[in-house]
Amino acid sequence: MSWKDRTVLVTGAGGFIGSHLTGALADLGADVRAFVHYNSRSDWGNLCYLTPEQMELVTVIMGNVEDSGSVDDAVKGTECVFHLAALIGIPYSYVAPRSYVATNIGGTINVMDSALRHGVMRMVHTSTSEAYGTAQYAPIDEEHPLQGQSPYSASKIGADKLAESYWRSFNLPVATIRPFNTFGPRQSARAVIPSIISQLLTGRDTIELGSLTPERDLTYVEDTVRGFLAVAESDQAVGKTINVGRGELISIGDLANKLVAMLNPDARVVSVESRVRPEKSEVMKLHCDNTKAREILGWEPIVSLDDGLRRTAEFVREHLDIYRPEEYAV
Repeated sequence: MSWKDRTVLVTGAGGFIGSHLTGALADLGADVRAFVHYNSRSDWGNLCYLTPEQMELVTVIMGNVEDSGSVDDAVKGTECVFHLAALIGIPYSYVAPRSYVATNIGGTINVMDSALRHGVMRMVHTSTSEAYGTAQYAPIDEEHPLQGQSPYSASKIGADKLAESYWRSFNLPVATIRPFNTFGPRQSARAVIPSIISQLLTGRDTIELGSLTPERDLTYVEDTVRGFLAVAESDQAVGKTINVGRGELISIGDLANKLVAMLNPDARVVSVESRVRPEKSEVMKLHCDNTKAREILGWEPIVSLDDGLRRTAEFVREHLDIYRPEEYAV
């Protein structure tokens, strides 16, 4: 399908994945409404990294997904809605769980209500692999049980089930994408990869992390964005949840050692108690079964882990001023 001249809305457009998706849609010629969380600084987040040519096709709308009126104004007149706006930091969800319910569940129902009211042709709802909790079997397919091991994951499960209900109850043409751990340029130090890289690039001898034994399935952001576009383009995806991930596991410890070898071989990695999740909350293994994405969407990952890590390290090196490696970002 062609995205040229189609009016689309991206909520959470100022975020890590949202800004990459916004840029990709602009490159494809779409007329993009970029919904960015309102702040008194008029800060557009990661949209600052888009090119002037991309921004010519982007209209920035500042608002809050918890406010139904601003959401409705943004949705009206669009053909497709990509809903990425969410509170995502797992450690902070232990501190402010009600905020996650308000944004991730309340905000999602606002977007779906507006999409239904205005006859949006396609809505793509963003889930997370954290919804599965620690793998009960691996690799994890879409039939795997859901388990809320943090307030964050519980709120996302609630939002996912609302999306399912709006498809079943009201025929809202919504499809749910469930990305596994995405990484790449623009990701904040809240995430493990930029945290490791920023510590290494400032010459620290000791790299402080939480638990080193959890295993993750890491996908470069360009591949994840292609997954979003493929889900939106597929009629077969409507009413379904589809995993997007590489299908390869690596432990946090091995990942850290890989980056140490790449950037600062003299550094050593240590686990610090203050960065460790509560025992029953830590997700030990997330390993993606991407069969459905391959079969329904024709999607497969292209960027290798090593190549993606090099690209991410290059971005962090060029923008080291936006990271505070001496602090633990929650």
